[in-house]
Amino acid sequence: MFTPLTGRTVLVTGGTKGIGKGIAGVFARAGANVAVCGRDRETGEAAAQELGARYVIADVAKAADCERMVDEVVREFGGLDVLCANAGVFPDVKLADMSEADIDAIFATNVKGTMLAVKAALNPLEASGHGRVIVTSSITGPITGFPGWSHYGATKAAQLGFLRTAAIELAARNITINAVMPGNIETEGLGELGPEYRATMESMIPQRRLGKVEDIGNAALFFATEEAGYITGQTIVVDGGQVLPEGQMAMDAQ
Repeated sequence: MFTPLTGRTVLVTGGTKGIGKGIAGVFARAGANVAVCGRDRETGEAAAQELGARYVIADVAKAADCERMVDEVVREFGGLDVLCANAGVFPDVKLADMSEADIDAIFATNVKGTMLAVKAALNPLEASGHGRVIVTSSITGPITGFPGWSHYGATKAAQLGFLRTAAIELAARNITINAVMPGNIETEGLGELGPEYRATMESMIPQRRLGKVEDIGNAALFFATEEAGYITGQTIVVDGGQVLPEGQMAMDAQ
């Protein structure tokens, strides 16, 4: 049995939908005080009500927003124990059609946003005595590639480069930082793509099913436990074995 996280405070960036909402739900059910941030107030408030969490409106690409976000959570709950740096965007555009603005926008949220959120949370995480940072990366970029996502893959790989040096710097503060790397996960809007699309995705996964958002949340929860306190600068792939077979799907998409 792992030491309970009851009463600890968790902030999930991009926690108002998709994987972030799933992560927030796992921590809420584990008894943690949960805050979620996002840019859309209506979506955020609805998610917070559903989760029993606190919503903070913020754009992680802005340093001032990150600092205010952390300050609000600390005032509300008296501290911060866990930061799940999950906020991310994944637009689809091939390199030949990609604009400078496309590149700047995705790096602003996925890489700069991760770094700014972690920086803003350093002092309260250190004060907690058992600070944890969990980054949501991806198998796309660090391990696999897919046409249309070269800029996305670059940001996901960059997050891992960041966390390895951050782990060294944060160790002196008794803060660990690790990453979860999801494969294909079932989130909102998947149904709109049709059953054939889903079947194709599932056919490339040895377990023959898409992951649930809770699968990512459970991995994040493990990294947040006392028992994971000697693990830092590491990654865990949660993909149902998706990266294992040699597949033709990516080549066919060219």
